Parts: sequence; structure tokens; C-alpha cells
Amino acid sequence: MSRAPGLPREVRAYAEELVRRTRAVCGPRLVSVFAVGSLALGDYRHGRSDIDVTVVVDRSLPGRALSELAGVLAHPGLACPAAGLELVVYPADAVGRPSGRAGYLLDLNTGPSLPERVSHDAEEASAFWYVLDRSVAWQAGLPLFGAPVRDVVAAPGRGDVLAALRASVREHAEGDGHVGDNRVLNGCRSVVWCRTGRWVAKRRAGEVVAASEARFRPLVLSALRSFELPRERALTLPAGDVREFLAWVDGRVDEAAGPCQGA
Repeated sequence: MSRAPGLPREVRAYAEELVRRTRAVCGPRLVSVFAVGSLALGDYRHGRSDIDVTVVVDRSLPGRALSELAGVLAHPGLACPAAGLELVVYPADAVGRPSGRAGYLLDLNTGPSLPERVSHDAEEASAFWYVLDRSVAWQAGLPLFGAPVRDVVAAPGRGDVLAALRASVREHAEGDGHVGDNRVLNGCRSVVWCRTGRWVAKRRAGEVVAASEARFRPLVLSALRSFELPRERALTLPAGDVREFLAWVDGRVDEAAGPCQGA
């Protein structure tokens, strides 16, 4: 049974079954399961958001169990009610130390709107996704099973988070595979983190940037309107405006990283 009463009704049964299957596969080597992303930050949008889950296990968990776990959680065998499931399994000894590396044992993407991905090789992935997720987890991870988040996950250092933000902004600037509103609102969230050191939901970040940056207000407000729609109905935002905005975000990250350069 999920220990997270704050889960939205639409995903509660799914999360409970995900935890049940994970416990069945991992047994006593399962340390903790928690939600990150929009669920952790209180802004899950049904029909738009992914379900982001982090699993922490003892490193002695056999590789065959990781493959089995990917199988029993794959959509549609376990039908994902959201746009998709993004689940990452980490070894407890690695995730318990600050790190700028990906460091996972399993990275699973599955669901009706996500390309299927099963990876057991952390060296093949861009590390920034995982650093940012662990930073969000340390601040706001929503426990579903096992040990409390801060007992098992170390917060990445500020320098590692800023390096990850820089990589994230530049990834979104390229645009391939990313919805326009998500590119803009992720940029807004990066700016808010640089200003405050805190993670906020995408919509809240967009509201903050729209209020403080008149130059980009029309674009950000359009992104916020688009974000209310399902992914397949997202608005097309002006590509040049998005690139200009993300170049500005990149500059804000570089400014914030100044004291960390060379650290």
C-alpha cells in the first residue's frame, strides 16, 4: 500500500501496484521507493505529466532481478495511466553520496506516450537528467515505500546541479523530442533554482518568470496556456522566441555558476 496520501487519485492504484511488483522482485534488497518530478512537486497534470519514480536497492541485487523488474513494470503489462513512467533504480551505496554522475543500475521509460527504453549502462546516458532528479528527490521526494528519502539520497553539490542545469538548458535549446511549452517551463524552473536554490513546479516557475521578465512574458504565458493541454494538443510556440529565451536562461545559469567555476 502506498504511504503517500498526497498522490493524485488517477495514479494511486498504479503506484500501489508498482510498489507491490517492485517489492516482489527485489525482496529484502529493496531499500526505498519514492516519487519525484511533478508528483513530488505537487503539480501532476493528468494526460500531460509523466510518473517519475526512483527506486533504491542494495547493490547485491542480481542483474537478472533488474531485468525482471523492467519486464513486470513495462506498459502495457502494467498499464500506465499517465503519459509515461520514468523509473530509475540506483544502488544505495552510490546514491548515498553526492555525485554528478548518472550512476543508475536500471533506467526504464515506458508508457503510452514515451519511447520504450531499458538501460543498464549509466555511461551511455546524459548524467544531467539524473543529477537533477536526485536534487528534486532530496528536497521533495514523495515516499512510497521504505526508508525516508533523506536517509538514502544525498543532495548533489551546487556545482554539480549548476552543471546539470547548463546541460539541460542546452539540450532543450536543441528542441528535438521536446514539447515547446516544456522547453520554456523547464527553463523557467532553472532560473528560479538559480535565484533561490529551491525547486518549484513548472507552472509556478513560469508564473514567477512571467511576472519578473516583461521581455519574455508573452512567450511564458503562451507556454503556461499550452501546458494545460494534453501533449498531442500542445501549442506551437515561435521557434525563434524559444531559442532566444533559452539563450537568456543559459546566461542566468552561467552567472549563477560563476563562483563554482573550477570547483
